[in-house]
Amino acid sequence: MNRPRLVLLTGAAGRIGSSLRELLPGYGYRLRSFDLLPVPGDPGAITADLLDAGALAAAMEGVDAVVHLAGIPGEAPFADILAANIEGTYRLYDAARAAGVRRVVYGSSNHAVGFTERPAEGGSVPADTPQRPDTYYGVSKCFGENLASLYADRHGIETVSLRIGSFAPAPRSVRMLGSWLSPGDCARLVDAALSGPVSGHTVVYGISANTRAWWDLSSARALGYRPQDDAEAFAAGLLAELGELSADDPEFRYLGGSFTQSGR
Repeated sequence: MNRPRLVLLTGAAGRIGSSLRELLPGYGYRLRSFDLLPVPGDPGAITADLLDAGALAAAMEGVDAVVHLAGIPGEAPFADILAANIEGTYRLYDAARAAGVRRVVYGSSNHAVGFTERPAEGGSVPADTPQRPDTYYGVSKCFGENLASLYADRHGIETVSLRIGSFAPAPRSVRMLGSWLSPGDCARLVDAALSGPVSGHTVVYGISANTRAWWDLSSARALGYRPQDDAEAFAAGLLAELGELSADDPEFRYLGGSFTQSGR
């Protein structure tokens, strides 16, 4: 697939959205920003709720692809998750269908498989591992992935669901030595998801080329993703400050880390 010309970016005012607004144009994309909050420095951004059908339909006009990051980015009461992450994602996909948009890059999360246990030393977790959400937030990401599968099979919308790890300028914890996604690699991953070969619905992990990674990047690499950063560059400093994780620490044992302990 050639790179889309015009991409709708939802959640454009968020951490990842702000980074992509800076970096994706360098790959040749034109972006249309959409967020519930004003988008700094973007006077053309659409400020609206995903539940606003008219605003969402207008946002889809002339769009070649969508990068969907909008929603609550962590655990919250179920009613809030239901409206923003579940209902909002359904509205997004149905608006894309109505507008004839053929590709969506969906911002899923590692928390869709958060209760998956750490693999044996040297092993990695494949992208087709069963969903095991660790929170209501994780449940909403499972819903989004399953909705993407339905819209791929029923309506032909190609989707890449990105199970994003720990997005940050630099890793801040020992767990992030495996789960880190750098801003530069995030842009490279989204570019691959927008332009790479996709048939139906594809799930990929969103991490950098971390030496200590637990997750299999083969499905992301098949799209053309070539990560360039490695959290190992920060390992010595983090381990000297924080020490190694113990085997019974949720940050060591589970993909979702401490999210597995945050249930309501």
